Amino acid sequence: MNETDDAVPADGANTAAVHAARQLTTLVYALQAASFLVGITLVAAVVINYIKRDEIAGTWLESHFRWQMRTFWFCLLWSVIGLVLMVVVVGFFVLGATAIWLVYRIAKGWIRLSEGKPMYA
Repeated sequence: MNETDDAVPADGANTAAVHAARQLTTLVYALQAASFLVGITLVAAVVINYIKRDEIAGTWLESHFRWQMRTFWFCLLWSVIGLVLMVVVVGFFVLGATAIWLVYRIAKGWIRLSEGKPMYA
């Protein structure tokens, strides 16, 4: 038993199921990070979130899924705003800030996941 297993609530959940769910959550963070090279992986990540969220419901990983889904939607919102504002140059700054914010969200979530801690929303 490693130190992060202690952070998993003793809700009678199957250890194998929790491990699989944790790996899936890690995959979603990896797909989000890969979106800097291949943009479509951000969409793939949120699709996985929505498909698997019922399986994660009630676990400490549910907060990570919520964090990941909100990251996607706010990133999409600010990216669209940035693209529209590119006409007046301000959009470049909005897109840059959105990219920095995305890096922060991925890093913060992934670190808390590796520590076995839930994400706050």
